[in-house]
Amino acid sequence: MISPAMINLWRRNHWIFDLDGTLTVAVHDFAYIRCELGIPDGSDILGHLSALPYQEALPLHSRLQEIELELASATVAATGAERLLRQLQDGGARLGILTRNTRENALRTLYLVGLGNFFSCEDILGRDEALPKPDPDGIFRLAERWDADPAAAVMVGDYLYDLQAGRQAGALTVHVDVRRNFIWPELADVTVGTLEELAARFQREKPAAAGHGN
Repeated sequence: MISPAMINLWRRNHWIFDLDGTLTVAVHDFAYIRCELGIPDGSDILGHLSALPYQEALPLHSRLQEIELELASATVAATGAERLLRQLQDGGARLGILTRNTRENALRTLYLVGLGNFFSCEDILGRDEALPKPDPDGIFRLAERWDADPAAAVMVGDYLYDLQAGRQAGALTVHVDVRRNFIWPELADVTVGTLEELAARFQREKPAAAGHGN
């Protein structure tokens, strides 16, 4: 039996993905990054930097950029990422990325993991193009660019901030958790362990969903 959320999911043609840990295998060691930048344990890295005076924050942002570029070379595409993106692209969906990384690092990462051909540069929003998640600003910006209702979009991510941003924008949310703990059930409309699982469900259920009419 197909849930109403899944039926709505396959009818949507505007998909926004988190990058690190969603389209790629997670390699970020946030404890190390905080230590390297002198940020207190448990603090939100971008939130902490944004609260600092400009001249104090500037070299820390530069070092953060260096660390993230180093990490980009250490990751690979997540299981099922290419298959799912190809399915969506073949179906005419618009594809975007909303990341707390920089656009430059995102483009570099996508190139290295072989997913760069699925996204246009303008559809990749980093922390310099939109307010960082959990703020839904990036979803609104992509929806405006696509001339779409934000509530018609799908936000796919592996972390709380992705789901919060999606929920605040009214988008349908997909939580990807390789551990299958799904610790934010109130924020997730669909839960999967991998993008491969989502791609398989897409392949299996889309024809049936289409048969239900509008």
